[in-house]
Amino acid sequence: MYKSFLGVLGGLFPKRSPKKIMLNKPVTILKNVGDKRAAALAKMGITTVGDLVTHFPRAYQNRGDILTVEEVKGRLREKLASLTYAAEEKVSLYSDPCAVILTAASEPTVKNIRRGMTLVKFRAFDDTGMCDITYFNMGYMKDVVHTGDTFRFFGRFSLLGNRLQAANPIYEAVREGGTLPAIVPVYPLTAGITQKMMAQLTSDALRYARSALTEYLPPHILSEMALPAYSYTIDNLHRPESMAALEIAQRRRVFEELFFLFTALAASGNKKKQKSRYPMGDIDLSEFKSHLPFELTSAQERCVSEIARDLSGEFVMNRMLTGDVGSGKTVVAAAALYLAVKNGYRGAVMVPTEILAAQHYKDLSALFEPMGIRCALLTGSTPKRERDAILASLSPITMEGMGTDIVIGTHALISGGVEIDRLGLAVIDEQHRFGVAQRAALLEKCESLHSLTMSATPIPRTLTLALYGEIDVSRIDELPKGRQKIDTFVVNEGYRDRLNGFIRKQVDEGHQVYIVCPAVEEKKKDPSAEDAEEMSNVTFGSIWETETDLPPLKAAESYAASLAEQLPELNIAFVHGKLKPKQKDTVMQEFSAGNVDVLVSTTVIEVGVNVPNATLMIVENAERFGLSQLHQLRGRVGRGSAKSYFILVSDARGDTARQRLAAIKSTTDGFRIAEYDLEQRGPGDFLGSDSIKQHGQMRLSLAAGCRDTGLIERAVALAKATVADDPTLSKEENKGLAEKVQKLLRESENLVN
Repeated sequence: MYKSFLGVLGGLFPKRSPKKIMLNKPVTILKNVGDKRAAALAKMGITTVGDLVTHFPRAYQNRGDILTVEEVKGRLREKLASLTYAAEEKVSLYSDPCAVILTAASEPTVKNIRRGMTLVKFRAFDDTGMCDITYFNMGYMKDVVHTGDTFRFFGRFSLLGNRLQAANPIYEAVREGGTLPAIVPVYPLTAGITQKMMAQLTSDALRYARSALTEYLPPHILSEMALPAYSYTIDNLHRPESMAALEIAQRRRVFEELFFLFTALAASGNKKKQKSRYPMGDIDLSEFKSHLPFELTSAQERCVSEIARDLSGEFVMNRMLTGDVGSGKTVVAAAALYLAVKNGYRGAVMVPTEILAAQHYKDLSALFEPMGIRCALLTGSTPKRERDAILASLSPITMEGMGTDIVIGTHALISGGVEIDRLGLAVIDEQHRFGVAQRAALLEKCESLHSLTMSATPIPRTLTLALYGEIDVSRIDELPKGRQKIDTFVVNEGYRDRLNGFIRKQVDEGHQVYIVCPAVEEKKKDPSAEDAEEMSNVTFGSIWETETDLPPLKAAESYAASLAEQLPELNIAFVHGKLKPKQKDTVMQEFSAGNVDVLVSTTVIEVGVNVPNATLMIVENAERFGLSQLHQLRGRVGRGSAKSYFILVSDARGDTARQRLAAIKSTTDGFRIAEYDLEQRGPGDFLGSDSIKQHGQMRLSLAAGCRDTGLIERAVALAKATVADDPTLSKEENKGLAEKVQKLLRESENLVN
């Protein structure tokens, strides 16, 4: 389907015009770009003039709003007063990045504070006060600054007593009659390329290829969405005339990124459903339900009915089952497997980890064996003799009543030599943890196979339609009765001793504890002039706090070692993604068996782990995690009958981080949290990271942070309407759009698989 659709698009427009060819010229055609500089640019994927034109800034610095020394002090005092930390805590507080025009009051002094480290200091002033300026490892500043010289300084300021100070601020000389740009772009860079150099290169590229900046969006889309022309957008993304012009240009860029993606999804998915080669009849589920130790919720009943209708229908089932943590997706999948087996077919369940596979095998075997349904576990660790026996039990020559009905496993299910006869249903759990190729490989085990994918990440309705428009989605939107309520708390470092005491208390009561850290190992960072500029960046349109608002990362390895010293009587282990799979599984199995009291981990335990005896989870640097991710982590506790607790530790000073943590504390509804995450952070968590990789190499660099759900919904609706009206995008007004979609599909082949 993918290749045929590309073929249709490929015939829609002629060879590139001379103007378009300009964009394909190598960067060496530009002034001052030799082989060495071209090689540096190539490391960023920039090889043509067109690549430079679309190498957009990752952030913008608003240097046009000038503050006085007293105004910066006032803002810092307000920020300090708003903090809720204990009075005895030492707080290093920085302003938001801002610009101040100051005049040097003295000649700089230079000190060598240690080998290889110089310190240049001077005092500067405006009409409202003084400021101490310091530059690390920038000895040349003693020749740049002289008494009476005036500069615009941009960066983060702090208070020492009542004195304002700044370290390594960006400086620009203020000259009489001269002008300085109000909004300065900050580009992604690589070694050998500076911000000044990149700004000049993009300017040269725009001058060279301006006539080739032709419009891609259809006229009616531009009109309906009130979007600016493409050339205006490019100009103002690189050299904004004003903040208002930048906002207009960014809105267009966000919309077109989303519109191109959703159009590609709609166009490539615009195909007929496959006829089912595995017809299934209606099966009475009374036996299945009688073996359950609980009653299905109404939401589970609804989802089971939707799946049963698909399986007995004319076409192949392609359904996603999504639900909140603990909503009971596994039992719904079990009902689907029961229906397949009772219709004479086999079922396969593929999961991302061996420990999750073993857990599913244990649960499904306990449920199905009393009904005479046989299950098998096949993973990379399965001994050869046992593996051979399982493969034989899946073959066509298996004697009646002797074969395996349901096989549960990891990616071993798609390895060479695994053939499953009469495979009628594939269930893929934690589907986002698999690559597209892995999911496709299982489905290729049998042509026209019914498939049910499960996701523990609640997906906002806005994105469900966009990402899964061609997939039927079942939502379990209620929790089973009797599910333990989990108390959520947000605390700071001042509670460390109390936290350690609470850990000890939980273990003394016979329970277990998770502690989650965002990093694996400690990372060292040396201050430098380059770092100073990076630390001063403001990401326009981003809600993330900047680095200096965030406390240092806690690392799993060092944290576990430190905790073992503080609580020597406890059995503490750690696990993270860098461990070999067998090492990781061994630790997890020890924890599941109750042989480990405290498990210090990265987010490798985010999904799938079921330890009912775990009653406490502590998340360090909680501000570093997305809300949906925190909600997934919270679902690892509260699985038994004992009271459970979820404690978020954060010393983040920014308002946004604290608001987000307050949101996770206020609700346990995963769908509400997902919608909030979408509103606050944009679709990055859903279109980003793993999902973007699975959709190919497309960069939703700005759209991933879009918080305007209305804009996302309009992009989805217009994309679907456009494809419905012109399925092959062959109309004249859609020629530019077809070209963009064709390019996207070629770069992102996995998008449509």
